[in-house]
Amino acid sequence: MPKQRYVLLDRDGVINRDSDDFIKSPEEWLPIEGSLEAIALLNACGYKVVVVTNQSGVERGLFDAAMLEKIHDKMHRLVNEKGGVISAVYYCPHGPDSHCECRKPKAGLLKAFAAEFDADLTTIAVVGDSLRDLQAAVAVDAQPILVKTGKGQQTLTNNPQFNSLVFENLYEAAKYITARPEA
Repeated sequence: MPKQRYVLLDRDGVINRDSDDFIKSPEEWLPIEGSLEAIALLNACGYKVVVVTNQSGVERGLFDAAMLEKIHDKMHRLVNEKGGVISAVYYCPHGPDSHCECRKPKAGLLKAFAAEFDADLTTIAVVGDSLRDLQAAVAVDAQPILVKTGKGQQTLTNNPQFNSLVFENLYEAAKYITARPEA
């Protein structure tokens, strides 16, 4: 029986529009065009999609875990309406100065996912829009993929030497991932 395939996605700037003021409510969570369809495409091609996201707004007091759950409920609902499913959401609630192991670019969230799902991270694409997303992928030998949405174009401009596949958006990345031959 073939092993389950996964794709890990950052949230803000990849699935939904990012904001320097943080996404603090369900009303502020707005999908990027094509991102919900991209998740449905990945699912239709046999991939489980998992979100791995830094959410320092919790520690900063901008929103609490209950509000974050409401934001994620909206994300799940809208993805479901397009025929997709997000299998799990892992988030780091800590700020940049807390020395936790879960905040990307550290790989704690990815390792927690791998342990819970019995997944081989070296076979998994990690899609993000920031350098820290890509660094977390590299830390566990996963495949980093940069999208130009969110902070992606700025990340590409500031880090041209970083070795990563680059796509305009999540839908283009999903088309690439689903077209690859099975490992």
